[in-house]
Amino acid sequence: MTLKTLQTLSKIGKVFSIIVFIFCIIGAVGCVLGIIGLAFIPEGFKIGDVTIKGLVEKGDLNTQTCYAAMACGIIMCAAEAVLAKFAERYFKNEIKAGTPFTFDGAKELTRLGILAICIPIGASILAGICYGIFKVIMKDVAELPFHDGGSVGLGVMMLVAGLLCKLGAESAEKQKEID
Repeated sequence: MTLKTLQTLSKIGKVFSIIVFIFCIIGAVGCVLGIIGLAFIPEGFKIGDVTIKGLVEKGDLNTQTCYAAMACGIIMCAAEAVLAKFAERYFKNEIKAGTPFTFDGAKELTRLGILAICIPIGASILAGICYGIFKVIMKDVAELPFHDGGSVGLGVMMLVAGLLCKLGAESAEKQKEID
């Protein structure tokens, strides 16, 4: 793998981070609009022969569950948006430096790894608390799963990559001393 390939991957990572951030904001706003819309739709409002609340209330899905899911969705989307912004910042700084093998880049990648573990777990905990509050307040809220185990593996990989980048930065510094 060449430095040019790493820079290309960083540019792709930056673009993906921006896209993820945008979609997370859209998701959070969509959840807010969904809560507002569901709260203010009249009981008998129809589109054709179907009421909106009739569409929502199928099987385990009911308006109370929708409120809980959308409130928890806001939390999850906001957390992922924050993480995407940190990732974008890392990629932007890495591209500016021209190499991932800098002490600042290694430190930032390590921080990103820690955040990739902690932010989704924290968001899952907050979403679980939010769900619990809805479950207590509203009687018919169906079970909603909240877990984000994939971020732990990704975070650990970033921590290891941060150590490798630090090793590369140390090697480059030693090489400069020799030259």
